[in-house]
Amino acid sequence: MYWEVQVGALNVLLVSTYELGHQPFGLASPARWLRETGVTVRTVDLSVEMLDETHVREADLVAFYVPMHTATRMAAAVAQRVVELNPEAHLCFYGLYAPMNEDYLRGFGGNSTILGGEFEEGLITLVRRLSEASQERPQERRFIQLEPVISLNRQQFQVPDRSNLPALDRYAHLIDSTGRKRTVGYTEATRGCKHLCRHCPIVPVYGGAFRVVQRDVVLADIENLVKEAGAEHITFGDPDFFNGPAHATAIVRELHRRFPELTYDVTIKVEHLVKQAAHVSTLAETGCVLITCAVESFDDRVLDILDKRHTMEDFVQALQTLRSAGIAMNPTFVAFTPYTSLPGYIEFLQVIRDNDLIGNVAPIQYAIRLLLPSGSLLLDLPETQAALERFDEHALCYRWKHPDPRMDELQKEISAFVPKAQAASASREEIYSGVLRLALRAAGREAEFSPVEPANHVIQVPQLDEPWYCCAEPTDDQMAIIETKS
Repeated sequence: MYWEVQVGALNVLLVSTYELGHQPFGLASPARWLRETGVTVRTVDLSVEMLDETHVREADLVAFYVPMHTATRMAAAVAQRVVELNPEAHLCFYGLYAPMNEDYLRGFGGNSTILGGEFEEGLITLVRRLSEASQERPQERRFIQLEPVISLNRQQFQVPDRSNLPALDRYAHLIDSTGRKRTVGYTEATRGCKHLCRHCPIVPVYGGAFRVVQRDVVLADIENLVKEAGAEHITFGDPDFFNGPAHATAIVRELHRRFPELTYDVTIKVEHLVKQAAHVSTLAETGCVLITCAVESFDDRVLDILDKRHTMEDFVQALQTLRSAGIAMNPTFVAFTPYTSLPGYIEFLQVIRDNDLIGNVAPIQYAIRLLLPSGSLLLDLPETQAALERFDEHALCYRWKHPDPRMDELQKEISAFVPKAQAASASREEIYSGVLRLALRAAGREAEFSPVEPANHVIQVPQLDEPWYCCAEPTDDQMAIIETKS
């Protein structure tokens, strides 16, 4: 095993820029692996901490965790500063979005290392080779990557080391059905996904594979989060918790046995909620209060283009299954695509209202615009090609223009409206009404507008207080909101 080789001497700085308001598993896991080799490891989460320039200057390796598009854009900006402070440091970018932006990220520091997929072993071999190079060829700055850019090795995971990470109360909280805030810990039981949804950034890296974090490691991590860090609720960050339903249910049964008061939330596809409906009762019995579900659209044509493998009828069935079990659905959407018409967007809003989902939908979801990163399976479709423009290196995605200019303008208006309404403490019902008015106005149908009355009761739908987005193209305003957290 690579971690049996004692390296020592090297200073490693692991950097996370943004991970949806969670304490980063992508820092805690490699920190444990690297410390086992004897290197000095420092971590910084720039969503809640400031970059210590002394640590940058002392680092031999600065490794950026880039699990999502927003984090990658921010890491690129920070990497420029790192190079200015310490041009001798070797740079590494690891995580889902590293291989997707390989050419761009290699430009920082001249010869950065790129690690995607299962990255922990790659980091170990990298620090070992850096140590050897510093001893044998200290004058040679050129360093060629030998580690695979994408590794799908089946790793034996280590229990994450969260000892130097910020406290959990500095991250997102769960607001439960009574309105009480609960401290949230974050872990992962699997990585990757066995599905091939065309818009998903996981597919170009994992290609339909998923990898399991061993059960004892997951449970030990959660036990540390509860006993040492004060977690009252756990978010499982798996792309789909039911990729391995036997693995998942075994974990939550044991979790509930050890901590019967602990609640948790997971992410599960509509398709799996239909096919694995028998397991939903197990989730309810073991403390699951919220399931994030990438519904994406209510339009069967759009769902087919995205290759979601579910229909509107399946969605209704999944929603009924969760409601019968007493679990709230947190639906996410890609509301604006080149394939969604203005009447279709208005229908999308109506379906949310008809199914009593306004309280379930995080308002940012009304503004989500399809992200087309390098490697997206949507790029080859004629429906996409008709709207496609240039690749924007700064934004790390392909720009596209809707065939109906009203849709692009509407998306901009809603993207500006939602954060302002949230800053003014508007309710989800009030924000929905504002979005509906904008959509009807764009279609020349404002006379049809009928507002939704705000709820006069405490929160009944559990929700995380930092619901953001994935697989979406953030606007400059949205990026600015995130960057103020750094």
